[in-house]
Amino acid sequence: MAPSTVFLEPDNLLTPKEKNKLRKPVVEKMRRDRINSSIEQLKLLLEKEFQRHQPNSKLEKADILEVAVSYLKQQSQLQMKSKYSGDFFFQCPFNR
Repeated sequence: MAPSTVFLEPDNLLTPKEKNKLRKPVVEKMRRDRINSSIEQLKLLLEKEFQRHQPNSKLEKADILEVAVSYLKQQSQLQMKSKYSGDFFFQCPFNR
């Protein structure tokens, strides 16, 4: 990409619309960086899950998010099962 020259005028000479136009790409880059950082953290946290689902493939961001959702659903179901099976054990009169 060829270098570009940007001449910035002092803030007091810019209209609010021009200020927003200059600020928008910076804010958007910060937003994308936050998203990418969080996706990378998910990837590191769920490394074992990725090996189980897709052992030798390059993971796209969508893959990382899908595996994270799948893992969270699975954990939620396991938690519900253990909660209900524990409640049943203690409430059932035949287990005493």
